[in-house]
Amino acid sequence: MSFGYGNLAFADNRSVDRDEVHYRARAFGPDARQLTFLIVNVSPHGMMARCEAVFEVGDRIRVQLPKVGVVIAEVRWSLGGRIGAQFERAIDLASYYELIATMVRAN
Repeated sequence: MSFGYGNLAFADNRSVDRDEVHYRARAFGPDARQLTFLIVNVSPHGMMARCEAVFEVGDRIRVQLPKVGVVIAEVRWSLGGRIGAQFERAIDLASYYELIATMVRAN
């Protein structure tokens, strides 16, 4: 018996791949409180991060990224100390490549 992809418990339907990183970044929650994120993966359109703070879907956060500066992101999901967030504006590719290079070198 074979199972199609539709039967998987988890399906990742993103149209843009994410780059795996482990980068500590400063962030500010919706209440302007300073937080520390561990960014786990990132794309020009969003990121997944670990954080001890609790967020609600729709919360807006500010994240300080190297080479890019502060980006505003909307929390799309939050589960068990992890969040997925979509950037308000996509990062242009030239800046994104610089961002990834800096994040990878930081490890």
